[in-house]
Amino acid sequence: MSDVTKIVSDIKSGNIKPIYFLMGDEPYYIDKISEFIEDNVLTEEEKGFNQMVLYGRDVAIEEISDSAKRFPMMSERQVVIVKEAQDLSRTIEKLVSYAENPQPSTILVLCYKYKTIDKRKKLYKTIQKNGLVYESKKLYENQVADWIRRVLAGKKYQIDTKATLMLVEFLGNDLSKISNELDKLMVVLPVNSIITPKDIEENIGVSKDYNNFELRKAVGERNVYKSNMIINYFAQNQKANPIVVTISLMNSFFTQLLIYHSLKDKSKNNVAKSLGVNPFFVADYITAAKNYPMRKVSQVISFLREADVKSKGVGANLSSGEILKELIFKIIH
Repeated sequence: MSDVTKIVSDIKSGNIKPIYFLMGDEPYYIDKISEFIEDNVLTEEEKGFNQMVLYGRDVAIEEISDSAKRFPMMSERQVVIVKEAQDLSRTIEKLVSYAENPQPSTILVLCYKYKTIDKRKKLYKTIQKNGLVYESKKLYENQVADWIRRVLAGKKYQIDTKATLMLVEFLGNDLSKISNELDKLMVVLPVNSIITPKDIEENIGVSKDYNNFELRKAVGERNVYKSNMIINYFAQNQKANPIVVTISLMNSFFTQLLIYHSLKDKSKNNVAKSLGVNPFFVADYITAAKNYPMRKVSQVISFLREADVKSKGVGANLSSGEILKELIFKIIH
């Protein structure tokens, strides 16, 4: 995020590169940088003649080079943006000849999503020398909660810890989806609000009481009643609570619990670091470890594998609800 802030700050101050090659697995920041250049470098009057948006599937490298080489009309600069540039991956190295001698009055932006170019080849090295290469990497899920808090703080909002974790569980590490949901919340909630689990439930549709976060907690506590309540809710709302996600998250939880049992240093900070979890969760692992000794955890992981196979229709003709009910019974008893 600091790299993006610097890129935007440099553009605002007039330190503009002739080529921006934006690549990587996380499209969110690629879009943000591209949109900032598209919206802010030229005035509305200048854009008509001097801003061009191309798509990788529709153009060849030669056409991009020709467009970038032309001079602006009644403006100091022109902007050429190539969206979905990853569709040119087979021929992208042909851009070397232009990158070696880019037109100073052109800002060429290439949005190369979900891929990266070979850093050993000439194109990467040439753009590094004459322009800017930005690699947008996916955040790990244990980094997303902090990202959410930073984004909201920048817009004068706060968020409850559980509400943050509900968003991460529901949306994973897809920053574009998370950003869209945060925008919805900020439309309905006043500035300086603290976003709560109730806000998430009412505006995004994630139940604050019946979700995988609460199921994991209930199972860890060996709370039979609450676990069954959640499983019954899942069975009635299978589209919003796919079994593959539940099994995957439960498997991650018990795998981490296995690691917890092996730790010599069980201090809160070391547990959070070793398991790659938010410190907020450490108490759940301490409780679960008391209820599930290492031998039982190994057994539970085998139950989860069996349930995963059954959920794919192998060896059993059971509904998702029936598979989960059987699984939770085996785990808790």
